[in-house]
Amino acid sequence: MAQRSSSQPMRIAIDTGGTFTDCVWLERGRLRLLKLFSTPADPSLAIAEAVQKIAGNSNFILLHGTTVGTNALLERKGARVAFVTTKGFADIIEIGRQARPKLYDFFFERVPPLVPAELRFEVAERTDCQGKILQVPDARELTELVHSIEKSGAEAVAVSLLFSFANRSNEKTVAGALEALGTPLSLSHKILPEFREYERASTVVMNAYLQPVMQRYLRLIQQRLSDAKTSSAKTASQSRIFVMQSSGGITAVESAAREPVRTVLSGPAGGVIGAAAMARRSGFDRIIAFDMGGTSTDVSLVDGEPQPATEGVVAGLPVRVPMLDIHTVGAGGGSLARFDSAGALRVGPESAGADPGPICYGRGELPTVTDANLLLGRLRPEQFLGGDFSLDLERTRMITAAWLARQKQRLTLEAFAEGVVRVVNANMEKAIRVVSIERGYDTREFTLVAFGGAGGLHACELAIGLGIPRVLVPPLPGALSAYGILASDVVKDYSRTVLWSVARQQSSSGLKKKLRAEFSELEAAARRDFRAEGWKKAIQLRRSADLRYKGQGYELNVPATGFDIAALTENFHREHRRHYGYSHPEREVEIVTLRTRATQPSGHGNFRIEERTTSGAAKKNVFQRASLKKNRIYRGPAVVTEYSATTYVPPGMRFHVDSVGALVMEN
Repeated sequence: MAQRSSSQPMRIAIDTGGTFTDCVWLERGRLRLLKLFSTPADPSLAIAEAVQKIAGNSNFILLHGTTVGTNALLERKGARVAFVTTKGFADIIEIGRQARPKLYDFFFERVPPLVPAELRFEVAERTDCQGKILQVPDARELTELVHSIEKSGAEAVAVSLLFSFANRSNEKTVAGALEALGTPLSLSHKILPEFREYERASTVVMNAYLQPVMQRYLRLIQQRLSDAKTSSAKTASQSRIFVMQSSGGITAVESAAREPVRTVLSGPAGGVIGAAAMARRSGFDRIIAFDMGGTSTDVSLVDGEPQPATEGVVAGLPVRVPMLDIHTVGAGGGSLARFDSAGALRVGPESAGADPGPICYGRGELPTVTDANLLLGRLRPEQFLGGDFSLDLERTRMITAAWLARQKQRLTLEAFAEGVVRVVNANMEKAIRVVSIERGYDTREFTLVAFGGAGGLHACELAIGLGIPRVLVPPLPGALSAYGILASDVVKDYSRTVLWSVARQQSSSGLKKKLRAEFSELEAAARRDFRAEGWKKAIQLRRSADLRYKGQGYELNVPATGFDIAALTENFHREHRRHYGYSHPEREVEIVTLRTRATQPSGHGNFRIEERTTSGAAKKNVFQRASLKKNRIYRGPAVVTEYSATTYVPPGMRFHVDSVGALVMEN
């Protein structure tokens, strides 16, 4: 599989996490796929093995989607962080917004902050909301601050001073003193120059919490890839690494190490981008992306183009960086089944993971969703991973039967397996409702795009339950997140809070001049950063602004294609009417935050699909996907097998392969 060296580096996209490490690459215009078992203790091992198999000693560009940041947050295994802020505000990350996620639950416990009280430090300084410096930090106090943080054993430092977005001078002074520590610094005026001090502080702390973890991980990947290469130094220097961001674009490895908070939804974002790209090839632009992997299920609604939100919640903590709107539940192929104290069947969120994995993989001892699908005949033991790996049906039957006996359950294996599938489907149906019906969308107007190793096994039943008329399983569904990473553009986002009142400006020409100046500064930073990372092609710039009526607590983002203030406010009134059903054109409007998205298109949307047939003789109602004739109508019940996934088609549903190779099921 290894390729000979060439002048053009091979682009390899790898999505790691869960049970498998998925790899896709383009070879002579053909999209190819490789799946390897993940190595959870050290994900870089599977990555290095994959790159060696695919590229050998050839030049390559590695595009990587990772769950390292997400896992560190969920498991609380990040760095020991010192938090530095304005005097009197050290407890802001503890106080938060006083919002109760469960309003009537008296026993609800909030997620504790990432920085304990003893690692929070204050600086006597002050900047007002207009950016005027009222008090500068004292040099002697800064020396004491450096000494205190050094004694604390902090591995990283987060600095978020009040109103640093309006004037960064004091924060730069504090940062200059802290550089003597030699530890990674996260500065709010660089990472998030926006208002709302709690969310800004939380985001900067999260970045610092992940910095040492991500830096070690990325260095380890670089080292393993370097060790695996036996070619010349010239070849090695032409091999680069880029990382997928939560916003749906890739960035250089140096940027990811510096701002890892932008990668916390790295892998799932690739799935949304891939689903939208594949659906467009089949003529659908209103989709619900349904990614069911080994440990979790990610769902996202795309109405036209994937649109990043400006804030979200990860591991119970607010984070304000651009990220695709993705809802995740603990339901995957490796989700464990159990009976609770009342005898009710539960599935997940606990997972068997990659090690030991499901029973049918040969090491697991507890039943999972994958085992249930095997017991129901929806998975074919001899056709898993194209026949490269066989599932152990007899072991699954024996161990599951013994487990049921220990649980004092008299269910048959088939009844138990059906129950597992129904319960996990109910969990995933709730997740899809969150991103669609609960937000006012009619699911009858969308197509369910199913991918991930287990997505096709459950998608049709979910579509029937939710009234979704159509299911689309794209080519290479088990590695669609990796394809999304491969097809992603290089993206960088820039923002700054300005808090301008439109009505209070003396003239629209004055405000237009200020608007032009601020956007010019953001765009200059974008061009500078792209040049620093070695990108030579022209970048595309998209301006937008967050606006609100005076007195409102939250904003709406609208395009800012020009510098016409009247057009900008009219766009806001129109968006307010669409979003809330009314508008107030006579009320004073505030321009809150300016945003610029800089993009360099990847140009990797055209390809042919590698059609790899599975081994084994065909059986009744069991089809190899590569053998299905395009545009010919088939009927369920049926099982469609392929290298990276299996699709189950219930009775009564029609299915066909369309002109671009997508598998389409309809009622």
